Amino acid sequence: MIRPKQAPLTEEELTYLDSVLERFPDDSAMNVEELDGFFTALMCSPKTAMPSEYLPEIYGVASMETCPALDTLEEAQKFLGLLFQHWNDVGSRLADDEVFLPLLFEDEDGKSMGNDWAIGFVRGMLLHQSDWTELLDSEEKGGLLATILALAYEHDPDPKLRSFKEPITDEKREELLDYLLASVMGIYEYFKPHRMQNARSRRKEKTARRGAPKVGRNEPCPCGSGKKFKVCCGDKRVS
Repeated sequence: MIRPKQAPLTEEELTYLDSVLERFPDDSAMNVEELDGFFTALMCSPKTAMPSEYLPEIYGVASMETCPALDTLEEAQKFLGLLFQHWNDVGSRLADDEVFLPLLFEDEDGKSMGNDWAIGFVRGMLLHQSDWTELLDSEEKGGLLATILALAYEHDPDPKLRSFKEPITDEKREELLDYLLASVMGIYEYFKPHRMQNARSRRKEKTARRGAPKVGRNEPCPCGSGKKFKVCCGDKRVS
């Protein structure tokens, strides 16, 4: 499926998006790096995820009914506009058929660890977990997920889930991040026939809006709840 080219968010816009996500009260709310991995998994997945499915996961809540929103309608419009613009940018990066470059932040030592990105990817897999069983069970292609799982569970409390018994060295991490680039494109290509089949089955349905337009007060909320924006994602406040 060909997606229109979408301009990536600027550094200023990414900083704003990250600052808003930090304000959500639940500890499981995502940061921008995790969001990038999450969106990548959803874009690779055989089936399309609706905003009403993935927005609660981003916010760290159980359902749309408990999703927090922002102080003003204008701020909510800006936040959701940037969120969906980044969604489209991830799709554009994958559709380019070139090396995929994940959004990885550096720590205070200037190193990209990749853990948050991988955790976000795994959270995207778990959203439609059964759709990933085929790849996980594949003897030929299942290894495409090895690097992502190794980084996602590197510091897991359960040592059985960790791929490495010893701490990952800087050299090994660089190697894993290099593998990550190729793995993502391999996963995206693996599920391409599945996505095409699912797209054909939806041709008679209403085409999803791909841009990131401003959401009007009385328009349907882009989260997919069926409510007007002013009484859904735009009506509550984040303390």
